[in-house]
Amino acid sequence: MRKIIVLSFISLDGVMQAPGGPKEDTSGGFKYGGWTSPYFEEAAGKIMQKQMKSADLLLGRKTFEIFASYWPEHTDYWPGINDVTKYVLSKTLKKSDWKNSVFLKNVASIKKLKNSNGSDIQVHGSGELIQLLLKNDLVDELWLKFHPVTLGKGKKLFNSGTIPAAFTLTESSVTPVGVIFANYKRSGKVKTGNMGA
Repeated sequence: MRKIIVLSFISLDGVMQAPGGPKEDTSGGFKYGGWTSPYFEEAAGKIMQKQMKSADLLLGRKTFEIFASYWPEHTDYWPGINDVTKYVLSKTLKKSDWKNSVFLKNVASIKKLKNSNGSDIQVHGSGELIQLLLKNDLVDELWLKFHPVTLGKGKKLFNSGTIPAAFTLTESSVTPVGVIFANYKRSGKVKTGNMGA
């Protein structure tokens, strides 16, 4: 069985929309695209390159199209990106010139992929896909990058797809500008009890 790992840039108030650039995702009138750039420095870059290891990718259509227009020509920063398999969940997109792109139609095909043999599967961006994965309890790990900024509105990482679930912190670090890298793995159901009992 393969692990599905969600990697996400997130604001303190839970927004994940358009971290990379002003025009990345303006849906809903979002005006703060590129909000991570003031916090990107050498320490963050080193951690990011370590996280962007050679793993297959699972992407939503919008993120796939953004990636396909940029990453094939920028392999110096993400070695192996052209060689790994890019699985894309899409009802409309059926082919791409980007090599090793495979198109999936539904949750059943994601479950089949998860139960196959192979590398870990990383999910970048892909807000709607993440909601679907969370709703169907298919996320094994969350690798989150909390940025010291609040945005007030925008697409949230934990939204309508979130189910009650417990996670355990496996690794963490803080950059000099205050970005918290925190990796969590799924550890079962939510436990409840009385404080001090």
